Amino acid sequence: MNEVSNQCIVLVGMMGAGKSTVGKALAKHLSWEFTDTDHLIEHQTGVSIPVIFEIEGEAGFRRRESTALASFVGKERQVIATGGGIVLVQENREVLKQIGSVIYLSASASELYQRTRMDKNRPLLQGPNPRRKIEELLAARLPLYKECASVIIETGRQPVYQIVNKISLALNLDQKNESSTQKAIGTE
Repeated sequence: MNEVSNQCIVLVGMMGAGKSTVGKALAKHLSWEFTDTDHLIEHQTGVSIPVIFEIEGEAGFRRRESTALASFVGKERQVIATGGGIVLVQENREVLKQIGSVIYLSASASELYQRTRMDKNRPLLQGPNPRRKIEELLAARLPLYKECASVIIETGRQPVYQIVNKISLALNLDQKNESSTQKAIGTE
């Protein structure tokens, strides 16, 4: 795997895969900035994602999501957690690769259901059978996540720090950080 240098790291995966939690921990580990595209959209619009879905529908939300994603092209040293459906738009899949390394955080439908079943802030899961909806979404999106991903990390039941370590190892981040620390010490 190529070194990331200062490019961004983008986390993709289903709702409940841990993108925000892992993203915050990874950003802290690297001393980079963290952004969640859903939170960015909420900040820009002043309303929650469910309200955007209610007023503009999924298509309106996806347009906002594409605009938010495009704002990261050319940025550096940021960890970005994306919405689960960001890969549905072909242009977004191309933009993801331009931004930096794309990490697919993978989890089973059963794990995703357990993590999201009490969350009322997920418009796509508010129907009569949220578990079946997760299975359908995962089946449709899985090939798109894999198409974009530089690295696939199974989140399973492991602690966040282990996932952060796996991402760091896969992207050669710790080696780079150690060598830059040694250079800084050597120049004092």
